[in-house]
Amino acid sequence: MAFTSSSAHEFVFDPAKWPREQMDEDFLKLSTMFNAMKSVVRAPDIDPKYKIAVLASKQEHCLVDLLHAWQDGRIPVHITRVISNHDRGPNTHVIRFLERHGIPYHYLRTTKGNNREEDILDLVQDTDFLVLARYMQILSGDFLKSYGKDIINIHHGLLPSFKGGKPSKQAFDAGVKLIGATSHFVTEELDAGPIIEQMVERVSHRDNLRSFVQKSENLEKQCLAKAIKSYCELRVLPYEEKRTVVF
Repeated sequence: MAFTSSSAHEFVFDPAKWPREQMDEDFLKLSTMFNAMKSVVRAPDIDPKYKIAVLASKQEHCLVDLLHAWQDGRIPVHITRVISNHDRGPNTHVIRFLERHGIPYHYLRTTKGNNREEDILDLVQDTDFLVLARYMQILSGDFLKSYGKDIINIHHGLLPSFKGGKPSKQAFDAGVKLIGATSHFVTEELDAGPIIEQMVERVSHRDNLRSFVQKSENLEKQCLAKAIKSYCELRVLPYEEKRTVVF
């Protein structure tokens, strides 16, 4: 798969006829010719999987689903580490899973005056992108600039409605008939980055706040996994300020 400017091309790659290094050079020339802002070429059978770090807080339904999706081969990534501002005990499901698969878990205690962003940056320098699996901490503009790569977030609401905290309660109080989850790129503006994937489910007057939350959590897991898979397959093309094309 090759991605140049605002188009994507998929083709059968034969390294005997077209060496991998030559392919990179050829697409770089094409991107320069067409003034492309970005050019990415991936040969799935040859190139290593994208290296990611997952940031999560106390709620772990998205994290657990992501780990099992990785284990089952449903998302083509290499999880280098999990970083959290929640201290999980040694005998919890998440810690046992990570230890079994040799994935480090880093607990970084945050305070109101210290989000531990410098420590996070030190841990994620070798990653290709980050995933926020219900990481309930706002990353600063300085962090985004210093990291300089894509960050994918999952929001338990149907953006652009119900931004910020407790979107399920916001939706319940508003009397909506559809609830959803949104996966998007992280920008300095809260919950306003380009949208990668959205999923919805119908609700009715029979639902209460608890069922809103349960349905939303189920949507979150599916939405995040699909967004990561699409991103890794170069099926997500950002353009302009807040738009994407997703194949």
